[in-house]
Amino acid sequence: MRNIVFALAVLSLAACSDDGMEHDATGVFEATEVIVSAEQTGRLLYFNADEGAKLSAGQQVGLIDTVQLQLRAMQLGATKEAYASRRPDIAKQIAETRQQLDKAELEVKRYAALVRDNAADRKMLDDAESSVRVLRRRLEAQKSQLDNTAGSLNRQMDAAEIERRMVIDQLRKCRITSPVGGTVLEKYAETGEYAVPGKPLFKIADVSDMYLRAYVAAPQLTSLKIGQQVKVYSDLGDDGCREYQGTVTWISDKAEFTPKTIQTRDERANLVYAVKIRVKNTDGQIKIGMYGEADFLTF
Repeated sequence: MRNIVFALAVLSLAACSDDGMEHDATGVFEATEVIVSAEQTGRLLYFNADEGAKLSAGQQVGLIDTVQLQLRAMQLGATKEAYASRRPDIAKQIAETRQQLDKAELEVKRYAALVRDNAADRKMLDDAESSVRVLRRRLEAQKSQLDNTAGSLNRQMDAAEIERRMVIDQLRKCRITSPVGGTVLEKYAETGEYAVPGKPLFKIADVSDMYLRAYVAAPQLTSLKIGQQVKVYSDLGDDGCREYQGTVTWISDKAEFTPKTIQTRDERANLVYAVKIRVKNTDGQIKIGMYGEADFLTF
């Protein structure tokens, strides 16, 4: 989706059309174009991505109606609090049984001492020990039940929190922001229109960094490599052209037929290779779709 971007420092004015020179390659300038689409459904409360406006990365330019999502987030927050209020205080709820167990264990010790002194019947000790076993099982059952209840409520709280965070993420996506810094090329929506996920809202590109997509014949590839510095000329029509420094950033490894709009150095060549030359558009003179030429001699 992104056509890459062209540019590298301005050198000087030149007269391309009148110098009588035949350049090594010709092509058109491109920029990395990003189409920003809506991520949520709703009416655009405001949308300020006007064509020609310069935006920074992350800058907010619009907002989709958030009322229903805000209410849903509040509802989920209240649901989580309701689950939290129902979570049992295990220590308090088993306190009575634990107290009974402690008392029963003291009775066992007391009866054991009396039995050793032949001051009490053995059955009284057996009954006390049985009571301790019953209370221990009751305490374990209570703790297990309360742990299960608390665990279930914790899971319900976690589920409500996860859903709340999902809604918060949807709220964040209601804010329309520019993913990259650049200039707005086209605007596809206006304030008050209804947005749906995937609907294009605006197109933006960093026109300060451009690429010349040019085509060369196979014999020229031997004198061309990635990272090579070349001369690039933007065609200004009757005003001649402007010279820039460029850097080769990509060379196609696949040949293609010569585009009808491109004239190669060797007009007899039917197959050419695409190359991309990065150029810094510091003066803003280079426009997307503008015709350009390149010389591959290093300088």
